[in-house]
Amino acid sequence: MGKLTVGALRVVLVALLAGSVFVQAVLVPLLAADLRGSDGDLASRGVPVVVIVLLGFVAAEVVMVCVWRLVTMMRRGTVFSHASFRYVDVVTGAFVAAALLVFALGVVLAPGEAVAPGVVLLVGGVGVAVLGVALIVLVLRMLLAQAVARDVEAHRMRAELDEVI
Repeated sequence: MGKLTVGALRVVLVALLAGSVFVQAVLVPLLAADLRGSDGDLASRGVPVVVIVLLGFVAAEVVMVCVWRLVTMMRRGTVFSHASFRYVDVVTGAFVAAALLVFALGVVLAPGEAVAPGVVLLVGGVGVAVLGVALIVLVLRMLLAQAVARDVEAHRMRAELDEVI
């Protein structure tokens, strides 16, 4: 990646983190107040909905921080090392947690007449999509493992060649 691409990615990550903090600080309390003030089935489920939304934003923030760390490792030339697996594993875990949170939101919204069944089905589809992203990250981790193994092998062969010379 070039410096321009890395800079652009970092600008996007900072904007997303700032937006996430803004949503957690301003919009989630407004959502909680709106759910508390509403009549019907949804008012009784306000606390679980707010907790799920907050935890979802935390999962997204964890992914953004790990991507930042991986980009930093890439710029230093250390991304093809065993240290990068920790961040990739955390990203995978965060996506799995986010998928479980989306499924939990669907379960919380399903009973009663407050939310249409089609919306609950869409929420379930979003959960499957997020789980699919976790699987994609897992496949990318396997590719990273292959690259690290090849890099270790190349270093070993280079050391053997240096000994011969």
